[in-house]
Amino acid sequence: MCGIVGIYHPGYLLPLGVGVLGRMLSSMCHRGPDDQGVYQDTNVILGHRRLSIIDLASGAQPMADERNRIWVCANGEVFNYRELKADLAGRGHTFRTTCDIEVIPHLYEEYGFELFEHMEGQFAFALWDRPNRTLVLARDRFGIAPLFYSRHEGGLVFSSEIKAMLPLLGPLEISPSGLAQVFTFWNSVAPRTVFAGIEQLRPGECMVVRDGEARSFIYWDVTFPAQGEHDIRDEAQAVAGIREILDESASVRLRADVPVGAYLSGGLDSSIISALVKRYSPGMETFSVSFADPAYDESSFQESMGKRLGTHHHVKRITYEDIGDIFSRVVWHTETPVLRSAPAPMFHLSQLARAGGIKVVLTGEGADELFGGYDIFKEALIRRFWSRCPSSRIRPLLLHELYPHAPVQLKRSGGMLASFYREDLLATDHFGYSHLPTWRNTASIRNFFTDAFQEAIGEYDPVEELSGLMPQEFGSWHPLNQAQYLEIKLLLAGYLLCSQGERMTMAHGVEGRYPFLHHGLAEFASRLSPGLKLRGLREKYVLKKAFAPELPPEIFSRTKRPYGAPNKEAFFRNGVLSHSVASCLEKDDLVSRGIFDHNRVEMLIAKCARTDSPGFRDNSALLGVLSTQILLHDFS
Repeated sequence: MCGIVGIYHPGYLLPLGVGVLGRMLSSMCHRGPDDQGVYQDTNVILGHRRLSIIDLASGAQPMADERNRIWVCANGEVFNYRELKADLAGRGHTFRTTCDIEVIPHLYEEYGFELFEHMEGQFAFALWDRPNRTLVLARDRFGIAPLFYSRHEGGLVFSSEIKAMLPLLGPLEISPSGLAQVFTFWNSVAPRTVFAGIEQLRPGECMVVRDGEARSFIYWDVTFPAQGEHDIRDEAQAVAGIREILDESASVRLRADVPVGAYLSGGLDSSIISALVKRYSPGMETFSVSFADPAYDESSFQESMGKRLGTHHHVKRITYEDIGDIFSRVVWHTETPVLRSAPAPMFHLSQLARAGGIKVVLTGEGADELFGGYDIFKEALIRRFWSRCPSSRIRPLLLHELYPHAPVQLKRSGGMLASFYREDLLATDHFGYSHLPTWRNTASIRNFFTDAFQEAIGEYDPVEELSGLMPQEFGSWHPLNQAQYLEIKLLLAGYLLCSQGERMTMAHGVEGRYPFLHHGLAEFASRLSPGLKLRGLREKYVLKKAFAPELPPEIFSRTKRPYGAPNKEAFFRNGVLSHSVASCLEKDDLVSRGIFDHNRVEMLIAKCARTDSPGFRDNSALLGVLSTQILLHDFS
């Protein structure tokens, strides 16, 4: 991954753009510490910060086709570039380098806007078609690589990170609707961001700008057959297909001219990826975090898998101080409020990998979304079962089977658990039925807004807006597939691949690659009968069947535990808010910013100070308020 910036205007672009572009690029040195390049034409300036992964000697960007007609600067990788180059060369195209990105202008020349059908990769790019004075911006299918833009003085400014636009746009303001989304879904939903006037390309979106007019289209989206029409029901066929596609996906994601490692969390998904990588890279380096707090530590599983694979394994032990002391830096990189501290250990993890000489890591994101791995899928299954007999006292007891760690993670038990999930129980026709309890719980944080900020939000309802973004055929899908789609479009694209993923790896110039996010695997997984994914309450059933021979039994038999990190504990020392973040939550600062009610925040801080293990709402509120205030300090 790298960093790209650009300025476009349909009229004559004044020379001041070059100086501004230099400051924009300087803000993203962490994304591209190896090189910098600029291209300027009458209507556009393109800038690039390079993290050298493939063709270290001659892969500088922006780059063009052999006639200098089509220029491109890109963030990311085109994994099947070798096959594409061979095909394009046979069609008469000439290449100057061995860089993967050079295929993009040639694909555009050959196929126009159908070029995406030929690309397997993770990317965000800006392409300038000189003869037609056309700017093309595009983002990969799953939204791994970010791309933000803002309309400015009749033109357009765009970049890989929002902070890179500050030299041109100046201080930014929080968007009331964007923040309402974060405090509902954990993140803003593209094209919105948390900042007013800043938008982002949606996953799988292409924007075409000509003569100052922009049009967009979605070139790929996750889709599912109508309920009952899944054509892969045979377990053996499913196992064979998953193994073949995932093996191919992992192998092409090892293509690099620098060392490649893997993250090993001790869970199923990262263990599968590490096992696949080991086939092609016998001396593989693996990396993980452990926690001083045993409530979050999974090091025993990491050690077991590391020994099984025989990798060179590296561990970073995380303390409360390790999280609290760097949290402000983490928020500077996320560029959005976060409701939990989980990105902070990932920041340390990428630092560990880079210190070990690794620029590329493979990770297991995407498996839970594609193969039904989250508890939220099982919650929805139980709630639908319960809704058919809402007066039953037995059916809601199934919820207890999902949360063996409830005393630590949720602080809901007994009748409280049933009471929490009873609300919205009968709303089975709601498009977001699977997610309603989570959205409702998270939205309670909005009670900390000031009355004035609540008025600014007005009648805006994030859930209502989201309902209008669903595909036309959404209602015909199986309930599990509906829930999967929501996870892919919300948590995966907006949080896991952003705040917890790409932003944390790139903070230290490390590129994360995700073999499960091969669009061919997603298309294959969508055809699977839901029962092959969620067998009763057994998650990822067929994925486990596919890789049982490669992994230790304890990886399969362990109770699934979502990745988490200490929240409140990281910010208090002996019942007192730590100095590193206290200034952001002072009364004067809260009042001057005008977003959070200082009296309610003070009560929250006092409650967290005297409570050993606050519940989800209090932890999320503390992190959400704190990270928003930090963001305001950095961007406004």
